[in-house]
Amino acid sequence: MSDQQRSGVIHDIGYRHYDGPRLGRFSIWQALVVSSLRHAYGLGRSGKSKVMPILLLAIMVVPVAIIVGIETALKFDEPPLTQVQYIFFLQAVIALYLASQAPQLFSRDLRYRSIVLYLARPPRGTDYALAKLTALVLALMILMCLPMVILYAGALLAKFDFTDMTKEFLSGVVAAFLLSVLLAAIGGLIAAATPRRGFAVAAIIAVLIVSFTAVVTTGAILDPEGTTRDPAARYSNLGSPFTLVDILSRFILRGGGDWMPTTQQGLIFAAVYVLLVAGCVWGVRARYAKVARG
Repeated sequence: MSDQQRSGVIHDIGYRHYDGPRLGRFSIWQALVVSSLRHAYGLGRSGKSKVMPILLLAIMVVPVAIIVGIETALKFDEPPLTQVQYIFFLQAVIALYLASQAPQLFSRDLRYRSIVLYLARPPRGTDYALAKLTALVLALMILMCLPMVILYAGALLAKFDFTDMTKEFLSGVVAAFLLSVLLAAIGGLIAAATPRRGFAVAAIIAVLIVSFTAVVTTGAILDPEGTTRDPAARYSNLGSPFTLVDILSRFILRGGGDWMPTTQQGLIFAAVYVLLVAGCVWGVRARYAKVARG
């Protein structure tokens, strides 16, 4: 046995010691954000993974291109649609994108146990959670802001007032950012809760659709005439992420919609928004902190 051990051979397979600079946690966090953002649109992945995000992006963009062509050809006196209105008209597409891509960013690493490699060192569970959430926010912003840019460019080509169109565009960006942060936090928490992608997709769709349906139904019961004067009907908008952000953006931007929330109502909507985002982010961070501990 000792003769066999002495006859062993060490093969040099070309590994070399790394003597260059070692990047810190922030650089790793940046790389993870960029990689996750690319994955959210299927870049660097298989062709099948690109189908859903690119298709949903096309659904967001194509109607806007048609609207711009019509308003330019017919020379309307004012734009037929604002950026904020367009976001909430196509909320079903946004919900489908969130349901399809949030599990790709959060559930896959849990399912295949690659999360253990990420959290070995030096990244921590908090770094990983914030990187994934940031990437999802940016992906949602691209989905919503790209058609806004087309609408804005079309309005300028149609020679509408530059100042008014710029204000509407910036209002749309603010509303898109508020909605992206809230949806990313909710979708990230649901996706991080299970390694099963199918369960995460179904849960995200159920939460968004059921909550919106409940808000619409409750509002119709409390205010059958649609006057939006009943305080209870107004507060029922707290039950859905889309209606919550819609009312909050009206309060912040002081415009749009059938009614304007009072200062008290606006502060309540803002407080609920902050609590929801903070609670979901804390839940995602706690989930990965638990995974890091094993």
